[in-house]
Amino acid sequence: MNLVDRVIHSLRAHHDQLATLVTTLDEAGLTRPSAATEWRVCDVLSHLGSGAEIMLRPLAAAVAGTPVPEGANQEVWDRWNALSPVDQALGFVEHDRRLVETLEGLDHDVRASLLVDLGFLPTPVPLVVAAGMRLNEVALHHWDVVAGLDATATLDRDAAEVLLELFCGPLAVLLGWVGRPEALDEVAVVAFEHHGLTIAEDVALVAEPPMAPTAFFTGPVEAAVRLIAGRLGPAHTPEEVAVSGNVTLDDLRRVFAGY
Repeated sequence: MNLVDRVIHSLRAHHDQLATLVTTLDEAGLTRPSAATEWRVCDVLSHLGSGAEIMLRPLAAAVAGTPVPEGANQEVWDRWNALSPVDQALGFVEHDRRLVETLEGLDHDVRASLLVDLGFLPTPVPLVVAAGMRLNEVALHHWDVVAGLDATATLDRDAAEVLLELFCGPLAVLLGWVGRPEALDEVAVVAFEHHGLTIAEDVALVAEPPMAPTAFFTGPVEAAVRLIAGRLGPAHTPEEVAVSGNVTLDDLRRVFAGY
């Protein structure tokens, strides 16, 4: 499968897993804290459900070749925030299903050529960028939900590998948005999982071992992705994770404070 196919495949897998999990949670389970700061499990599901509803508008418009319908995102969020925890969870399942099914229904040629106007970027973007941004959100918030129920939860390895590929290419700009290189006193080039993470004036990731690393991150690939996403706090760090060289794990946590 090419990258956009793998993204859509992973979105389907995450939808099915979360939809199954939702059926096992009563109101007490839905209102317990998630691993996302100040968000309950139902709040995370509401965020994902409203995000699916919002994304489906420009996606459907791109497929139809029509302008994106007008609509204020805040109105959508307000409506979702007013729902009960159970309705937020059920709403997530319904709206995320619609989005995933729409993506799955696109044939090879459309997946390769479609441009989607997300509204908050300067120009319409290829589907791999739009769907990749959705996977970044879904995979990480999926972890937020599951880690709220089990502190040892990890990201799906396949999704972690897809996200790394996205961070090296179509979503490279995301690292510039979320990284805080000013948190370090010196340049760091961190080697991990055959990748190189450079933290200088900007933050960049390349899919090849760096020529002159200054530090090494050892541990599972999913932990490296969670680090970049600000989700590798002490309570959720596998024992095998270690950082050596001119930066520490705590240094890297400051660079990647989370989003």
